[in-house]
Amino acid sequence: MVTSDTRRADLLDKLADHVLAHGLAGSSLRPLAAAAGLSDRMLLYHFKDKAAVMAATLECVAARMVALLGANTASELLPFDALRARLVPIVLDDALWPFMRLWLEMAARAGQGDALYRDIGEQIGRGFLAWGSAQLDSADRDRDAARLLVMTEGAVLLKSIGLEDVARAAL
Repeated sequence: MVTSDTRRADLLDKLADHVLAHGLAGSSLRPLAAAAGLSDRMLLYHFKDKAAVMAATLECVAARMVALLGANTASELLPFDALRARLVPIVLDDALWPFMRLWLEMAARAGQGDALYRDIGEQIGRGFLAWGSAQLDSADRDRDAARLLVMTEGAVLLKSIGLEDVARAAL
């Protein structure tokens, strides 16, 4: 027998796959429901509303990204330059690019005043800061984690506009 938690996790995996493949622009309720193998009414049976669908889906996406970053966690603390040199190629890699592309789309929507994407983006950003701080051998881990976030985000933005060579040269 399939439990409701198992069913919900299965739905979220399908929704996350869809959002990573099609972005936020391709994630209205009907395409999301179709990706999950449900009608839009049945999808809303499992979630309060579309905002709850998107919040849960993006949490699933963020958990996947954390797992990918976790696989690249250093076995020992690293100085800032060593961690930056290790991290930037990871975030520019094609394997992580669907996550970065989605991150940029979320940031654009947050910048336009969408509170849902601002809140989710803030949670993801703060999670990255905590991850970076835990990786750093630094007298001021929080400041250096913030610098790491700013630098990697700049690299992601540059790749998105066709300047990946510039981002990589900045390593």
